[in-house]
Amino acid sequence: MVKALVTGGTGFVGSHVARTLVEAGHQVRILHRASSKLNALEGLIYESAFGDVTDQPALRAACEGCDWVFHVAAVADYWRADGNHLMHVNVDGTRYVLQAAKEAGVKRVVFTSSAAAIGRRNDGQPASESVRFNQSPANFPYAYSKALAEEFVLEAVEQGQDIVTVNPVVVMGPGDLNKISGEFVLAIAKWGALVPVTAGGVAVTDVRDVARWHVAAAEHGRTGERYILGTENVAYSYWFMLIADTVGKSRPGFHVPSSLLPITADIIGLLRRLGINVPVDSTQTRMAGQNIFFEFDKAWSELGKPRVDMKTSLRDTYNWYHEHGFI
Repeated sequence: MVKALVTGGTGFVGSHVARTLVEAGHQVRILHRASSKLNALEGLIYESAFGDVTDQPALRAACEGCDWVFHVAAVADYWRADGNHLMHVNVDGTRYVLQAAKEAGVKRVVFTSSAAAIGRRNDGQPASESVRFNQSPANFPYAYSKALAEEFVLEAVEQGQDIVTVNPVVVMGPGDLNKISGEFVLAIAKWGALVPVTAGGVAVTDVRDVARWHVAAAEHGRTGERYILGTENVAYSYWFMLIADTVGKSRPGFHVPSSLLPITADIIGLLRRLGINVPVDSTQTRMAGQNIFFEFDKAWSELGKPRVDMKTSLRDTYNWYHEHGFI
């Protein structure tokens, strides 16, 4: 049995990591603000540590006595977030967590980055962990923040700290309180056939597999390595069809030409700068015509294969939203 600190433990991925740890017989400490909503942790036995990832004294106290630290906390809903706050939490917060863990003598840190921090291949094929971030920071600040955070991780590893990085793709499953990836399901449940379909595609996985892979990374991941956590690469046309069938709506059939996406992205960016609230951002729109696909072989080989297929994941996502009054 080990004692593990989880930052971001009140959120979607972090709460599932905490539950997986407890189910494995480990002791769990959750870093959260005194005002945090704890719904995601209902029924779980854990210890609270008050503070957040930008509070260095609180971080040092939270890390004391822990064997593992899972740094899951981040600003993930980047389209709703202030840019400076996003960078402060995702970049500076990571640096503070690593420093606190080092000072407390933590044996291993598992850093939750993102597949967004993986670069793209010039030939359009799925990218592996070896492809470094090569996108425009201005066009994708969230991805850039995670790439910068990974640079701090690499520096810390070079200085002798034991850190493993995991890079989840789009994460589905029950419990997405902040409606981040779950927005796919909510949008189609609301709009059905009216949801626009683009030519691109996305990599997806289930949160319960992501949580299990986190614990596996702590147990036997290789120091300094990054692992892309994913289950399947899917075209948007198939993905939206699958969601529509799951929620009982007509399949989306409004296809948007890829040539219109850059123009639309610029318009959305302008509207946002003018203070007009738009449900998507320019980054999401610009990428909608691209296949954002990845290779999963490394994680499957070293951390285990996924156990939850995406049809099951979507069904459980929808049922959770329905049971909790979101739909």
